[in-house]
Amino acid sequence: MNWDQIEGNWKQLTGKVRQQWGKLTDDHLEEIKGNKDMLAGKLQELYGISKEEAEAQIEKFRNT
Repeated sequence: MNWDQIEGNWKQLTGKVRQQWGKLTDDHLEEIKGNKDMLAGKLQELYGISKEEAEAQIEKFRNT
């Protein structure tokens, strides 16, 4: 799935996103609204990971 599809279907995908990253709250998901950069930033903040690691996790999620 490409990121445009994820962004367009964000509401439907939030359950899967929360399964993958349990620290994300409904408020975080509403704020992110499918924006890849915002998701990466929030993952860095909540999980204490590097930008590269956040992007790698997002890419892995996108490909599943």
